[in-house]
Amino acid sequence: MPRYRLTLEYDGRPYKGFQAQDGLPTVQGAVEAAVKAFTGEEIRLQAAGRTDTGVHASGQVIHIDLTRDWRCEVVMNALNAHLVPQPVAVLDVALAPPPFHARFSAAGRRYLYRILNRPGPPALDQGRVWHVKKPLDAAAMHAAAQGLVGHHDFTTFRDAACQAKSPMKTLDQVRVWREGDEVRLAFASRSFLHRQVRSMTGSIAEVGVGRWGADDLVAALQARDRTACGPVAPAHGLCLVGVDYPDTE
Repeated sequence: MPRYRLTLEYDGRPYKGFQAQDGLPTVQGAVEAAVKAFTGEEIRLQAAGRTDTGVHASGQVIHIDLTRDWRCEVVMNALNAHLVPQPVAVLDVALAPPPFHARFSAAGRRYLYRILNRPGPPALDQGRVWHVKKPLDAAAMHAAAQGLVGHHDFTTFRDAACQAKSPMKTLDQVRVWREGDEVRLAFASRSFLHRQVRSMTGSIAEVGVGRWGADDLVAALQARDRTACGPVAPAHGLCLVGVDYPDTE
């Protein structure tokens, strides 16, 4: 039974998250329906991560097992045809060795958060950026965010509904920079807690507007208390941009 590795792009706004839910529109449900329309098979795909309601992706990775040995370009073209008019696209399809698992083989995940920092609201990027009118100090945000890098107890930035067994995570990288009217935040880690990126982004933004200093951000982390977290950034500014795998996968 061949295993296919797929890279997906999607707009998260119409969906109640990635994971399939009975009676609700989800990204997983849309892709599995497209597979059934193409092959007649009812499959359960596996994904590198389960993005929340409203969160986008430009580099989500999934795998599917099919009974027939289809050419990769046939799988990609057929699924894209059956996904119309859903805002989901298959960007790449490749055969994967049987040990490959979209979730468990992943060595890292990368997210990008976009903040539109200007007085006027977004028109072209509505629903894809967080609009913050007050000027943000991107340099101060970047400097303060370095206090989050490393292996820590991230309870403060963990959603109350998080099902992870431990709040301990290793944040490999946080980078904050300005591009014109946008302030962008890039995060990299092997894995993240539920809403960890949005929670950290909201707190880092508190530094940007001058309500917090770098010491306040570190103090929030060290508090290991959800009530110490700043406002949680909205889902629509967040995008899963890539999943990294070992070269052998």
